[in-house]
Amino acid sequence: MLQNPLPYVLEDRTGAHTASDFDDIYDRLFFHVATAPQRSGSSAIMIYSMTRRASRHRSSQPFNHTPVAVLEFLPDGSLGTVSFRRPAGTLTLPMVRYLRKKSLFGSSLSRKFMCSDGREYKWAHRSVEGQEWTCTTADNYLVAHYDLKPADVRAYGVSGNTLTIYEAFERLTPELLASFIIMRHIQQYNL
Repeated sequence: MLQNPLPYVLEDRTGAHTASDFDDIYDRLFFHVATAPQRSGSSAIMIYSMTRRASRHRSSQPFNHTPVAVLEFLPDGSLGTVSFRRPAGTLTLPMVRYLRKKSLFGSSLSRKFMCSDGREYKWAHRSVEGQEWTCTTADNYLVAHYDLKPADVRAYGVSGNTLTIYEAFERLTPELLASFIIMRHIQQYNL
């Protein structure tokens, strides 16, 4: 008999933070990440909650979903705004206020943020051996982690990278995914 609930292990289809699908290996959660050009010359990354696993057939169909989160970056790649769809409306925040450095002189790849549950969480890059990214609560309880495919393991049709979110935090998945994508953007642009 299973003692602990199974975490959500989301396969990262492409490994690219701007365009990928994150599908739970047990078919419980599905997210689609896509880039959309904006009129102002900036770019936006849209995060969509999907009802089924990614497939070539789904990708070829017209897409008319409403995103659960929109990440808008400025034309030079710097941080813009993050918007979350809520039952009471859309919440929009500047990314620099949403994801704050843990300390004034600390690493840019270690940041804290507030979720809709009113608790503070933090992402850190390579703070735990074997995990590329780790998300914890303010009191260091493990929430999620992103792992790269080991070099000696073959992957077919996916990048082999996985985002694991522990079951107690499943309802925060759109916020965890959005903050994770922003962290990867910060890393890529050395912000």
